[in-house]
Amino acid sequence: MKKIIALMLAVVMLLSFTACAKPAEPAAGSSEQAPAAGAETSSSNWKIAIITNTVSQNEEEYRSAEFVQKKYGKEKIVHELWPDNFMTEQEQMISVLTKLAADPDVKAIVINQAVPGTNPAVDKFLESRNKDEVLIVYASPQENAPDVSARADFILQPDELAMGQTIPNQAKKQGAKTFVHYSFPRHMSIPILAERRTLMKAECEKIGLKFVDATAPDPTSEAGVTGAQQFILEDVPKMVKKYGKDTSFFSTNCSMQVPLIKASFDAGAIYTQPCCPSPYHGYPSALGLKVPEDIVGGLQDVIDQTTKIVTDAGLGGRFSTWPVPAAMMATIASAEYAVKWLNGETNGKLDKKVLAECMSDYAGLDITLNPYVEEGVSYDNYLLFLMDFLTYGDLPN
Repeated sequence: MKKIIALMLAVVMLLSFTACAKPAEPAAGSSEQAPAAGAETSSSNWKIAIITNTVSQNEEEYRSAEFVQKKYGKEKIVHELWPDNFMTEQEQMISVLTKLAADPDVKAIVINQAVPGTNPAVDKFLESRNKDEVLIVYASPQENAPDVSARADFILQPDELAMGQTIPNQAKKQGAKTFVHYSFPRHMSIPILAERRTLMKAECEKIGLKFVDATAPDPTSEAGVTGAQQFILEDVPKMVKKYGKDTSFFSTNCSMQVPLIKASFDAGAIYTQPCCPSPYHGYPSALGLKVPEDIVGGLQDVIDQTTKIVTDAGLGGRFSTWPVPAAMMATIASAEYAVKWLNGETNGKLDKKVLAECMSDYAGLDITLNPYVEEGVSYDNYLLFLMDFLTYGDLPN
């Protein structure tokens, strides 16, 4: 009996030592690999914060955050809003990031759009958070490339500079003889938008389009969104009366797209592309479309509705956009990428291959990402993307 007890005690002691012992370190050259960047946060205690504009500024950005939140749940996806008048309410922007910084479970932030004031807000966030432990994504930033590239881990933006050629050439194919560019000083102080305007003007001259530089009220000014929209509704008919129906209209501002589409449609003019190219941007509200609750699965239905309304009005070929929503793709693909990063499925914070796959999965077509180059300097984490046009109806011969 004593021998049996002694044997049992020996086994218990052996198991105790085994349980407390540290696992052996992988030997040099071992097949065991260190976890990919982000794997340290692959526990269930994570949140992704998505910051968008309000519905009145850009409904697509707002709805895309709703889509991600519905997929993963409100306990995983936090949706915050920039103030409508962000130019004069930057303290409120800072407060949004300060609140997020206080939540240690927030491990990724997707900001769409990164409007002026985003940088100081992010700086405030990083005063209390370690940048290496948080993924920060900007979409369509409106501050200088060196500044945004220093703060964001990666940036997504439609290739605005390439649009300096693609938009005028599409307008020409649609039968345009005049191209009207609506903007205001705040947007023209953004280097990439100002350069795109310069390229548009040069391309119009090259292909034989008259370029008209038109100034509209800034929606963040005293006139507000309503005043800017009313200006567009009143000014487009004047432009058509002056230059004729073969005039293509473009605006750099999201809140102007609905009145611009409506006024162009009512006047029988040409509308080549929204500032944020998408079948959803401006068209549903301007044309009275029925938007399905499933904004991803219902995209083709919206395209079909738009095509019918445009062609029934005898305006086939005179309205176009991109085949998928650029702003929505930026939010959704970035959030999906953040999930992969949090689960250790990417090679570092910026894995272009995985990011392009996330974008392609949403778009249903290949996406090419190219770095933004400014004054000979390439910003490798500032990524531009481009697509071909979706034209409602047939282009004229």
